Amino acid sequence: MEVTGIDHIVLYATDIEHSCTFYADILDVAVVEEFDNGRVALSFGTTKLNLHPAGDEYIPHAAEPTPGAADFCLIVDEPIESVEQQIEKAGVEIAEGPVRKVGARGPMQSVYVHDPDGNLVEFARYEGQD
Repeated sequence: MEVTGIDHIVLYATDIEHSCTFYADILDVAVVEEFDNGRVALSFGTTKLNLHPAGDEYIPHAAEPTPGAADFCLIVDEPIESVEQQIEKAGVEIAEGPVRKVGARGPMQSVYVHDPDGNLVEFARYEGQD
């Protein structure tokens, strides 16, 4: 088997609507997708963030579904300075960055924020990306 990517990430949210607003504002995602009997997801590129209600998780789920336990990186196609401006425009505090990091494909510039549940979200752009 060869893994070719990540389709979706599940986040356990204490307030689905607040999380939708947060991610929609930062990611500039206009579509909040409802599927499979009321589940909610934000779609961007070839990936989705599925938001599951904390305390009322869908089955199957992680062994300990906990809001704020995720730490993940999203790749962006804009210069990191533009990403930083978009985050600030949304009124979100930057936890760290811009800083140089190394991702799966090499060096990148990153900015980190915490979502409403405390998940650490890294926005990164690979160096040399045109």
